Amino acid sequence: MGGQASSPLFSEPWRTINWEDRQSDLQYVKDYKPQTDGQQLRILLHGPVGAGKSSFINSVQSLLRGRMYAQALVDNTSRGCFTKKYTTYKIPKDPETFYPFVFNDIMGLDPIKGVRVDDVKLALKGHMKEGYEFNPESSLSADYPFYNKHPTANDRVHVLVCVVPTNTISQMRKETVDKIRNIRMEASKLNIPQVAILTKIDEACPEIKNNLRNVYRSKYIKTKMEEFSANVGIPMNCIFPVKNYHEEINLNNEIDSLILSALRNIINFGDDCINMGNDSDSKEDPPDFSIETKPPYQKG
Repeated sequence: MGGQASSPLFSEPWRTINWEDRQSDLQYVKDYKPQTDGQQLRILLHGPVGAGKSSFINSVQSLLRGRMYAQALVDNTSRGCFTKKYTTYKIPKDPETFYPFVFNDIMGLDPIKGVRVDDVKLALKGHMKEGYEFNPESSLSADYPFYNKHPTANDRVHVLVCVVPTNTISQMRKETVDKIRNIRMEASKLNIPQVAILTKIDEACPEIKNNLRNVYRSKYIKTKMEEFSANVGIPMNCIFPVKNYHEEINLNNEIDSLILSALRNIINFGDDCINMGNDSDSKEDPPDFSIETKPPYQKG
């Protein structure tokens, strides 16, 4: 009894994932198509410096293309933020077409030298043009060449994804948490759904490093998810732990399964946002993406 109580793993996973059937999630993502022809689902990644935003984009590209791929440049020296410009990443589906969803990477949320919250708000509304170089000292203004005065439905963001390293959640500075909440509140006003990706789970938990399938049996990971949910208000069912491709040279089914689980949900949330915009003339109230003040799961 005492040995069981001290175990770092639950006897059963508290969230299920079909490890043996990665193909169905992969096919779902490959078959996804917005209702409106030419519509593009825009996914904006933000989070602390070094969280793994670029690595997540590369990991998605790798599993969709069936080989290791590194379009988004990643810095392995951890000397501040590597992403300096507002960049859109499209993923080729075949030689002539792209997937109907794109990723945008932005400068990290460093408390002092990071991206300004006002810039992220402009990006959410589609006012930021490709290639805008972030300046920690000043925000993009309406008279600047990179300001998009007339954003289209494709320019606007449809899902906001916060990427955070699992092992730094407890040490996250108040200024960074405040930035995340502030950005999240703006997204909520715009009815943009929000998702969190917890990265580096294998570095945070030895039981996962030994076996990635322990992710939803790990008490530590569940505790960190609850802590982050309570800190920033993102509900537990919108938080997904993943391991990005980092040192691997071949694709791995377990890594793919976690990334695909997150990606499938991101696409579903974004599609709801797109369709809500298309149905803006309807009399129904839009879905509520407002901030939660408590995590749905309580410790104990």
